[in-house]
Amino acid sequence: MTWLVVGLGNPGDKYAATRHNVGQMVIDELVSRHNVKLSSHKSRTHIAAFKLGVGVDAHPVIVAKSHSFMNETGGPIKALANFYSVEPQKVIALHDELDIPFAAIRTKIAGGDNGHNGLKSMTSAFGTAEYYRVRLGIGRPMGEQDPGDFVLKAFSKVEQKDLGEFIVRGADVVESLINEGLERTQTRYNS
Repeated sequence: MTWLVVGLGNPGDKYAATRHNVGQMVIDELVSRHNVKLSSHKSRTHIAAFKLGVGVDAHPVIVAKSHSFMNETGGPIKALANFYSVEPQKVIALHDELDIPFAAIRTKIAGGDNGHNGLKSMTSAFGTAEYYRVRLGIGRPMGEQDPGDFVLKAFSKVEQKDLGEFIVRGADVVESLINEGLERTQTRYNS
């Protein structure tokens, strides 16, 4: 069974280094780690494919970034899932999470969207919330800053010191989820 791993975010250089695109940063790490390249797909996504594991036990994996903005992510991701015959239960959405401290990671399957427009769009397009989420903590803004503005800003200088390790752990979590399942991944990585 093929897995589809989706990094939620906004397209273009303007947003590439923002907190909202941390899921796409993890996709970049997976692409680099598995020595593959993203290419354009007719579903309005950039994708790459690799096998995780060896021999007959290897898992086929498609990683993807949408060309669409966050609130329109669902359509392209659903089209990609349909193209590769991937059921929602084999989809992993990587996304920023305001309600988790910076660099903390939580995994789960299903649940609400907690106001996250990318998850809202995916749930609407799939007609179900029964897909995996890797929730990448970005913390809440200090003081009066609007959360909508906060997620569209780059990580602070202090956060950038730990960002690389955070992204690497995010990729480790994805691989663990595919290879070892949710319960073991939660035990090992849910901080």
